[in-house]
Amino acid sequence: MNHSHSRFFVALLPPQDIQDYANQIKQYFADNYASSHAQKSPPHITLQPPFEWANNNLSVLETSLREFASQQHSIPVTLNNFAAFAPRVIYINVVRSPKLLSLQANLSAQMEANLQIVDRVGKQRPFAPHMTVAFRDLKKQNFHAAWPEFAQRQLNFEFTANKLTLLIHDGRRWQIQSELDFQ
Repeated sequence: MNHSHSRFFVALLPPQDIQDYANQIKQYFADNYASSHAQKSPPHITLQPPFEWANNNLSVLETSLREFASQQHSIPVTLNNFAAFAPRVIYINVVRSPKLLSLQANLSAQMEANLQIVDRVGKQRPFAPHMTVAFRDLKKQNFHAAWPEFAQRQLNFEFTANKLTLLIHDGRRWQIQSELDFQ
């Protein structure tokens, strides 16, 4: 690993009670379906997927994100039931509200313009906000066992997103690096 750079991503984190709920589901997947990879990060909605950034230039990244965040209004976010990217990922579905879509699009544009951080994959497809509970190490047969159970499971949460969170990978898991408040 190149220690002069770290991996970062930008996300919305739900309040603690929703994080606790999502973490219980992640634990359930670890215990019952041998999938623990989702435990390597706090429950989150990714807005800007992982990118590399120079550690000695961190203040530039944080300042740009802080400026962006300070111009945003807080937005309502609705979590509704479960969905999947078959046959690997099971997630808590995030309602694609216009405000959430525009927040993500504006953040993406700002990071590209000011920091030259470009999400090439994201440019090819529409933003699909989600809160992952099982992925990557979820085996196909375990996906097929788990998905019918979660497909009909009811879930509904609403929260107000009032800040961006910048996360950094420490070599083992994702940690919160900074929180950037909306206006």
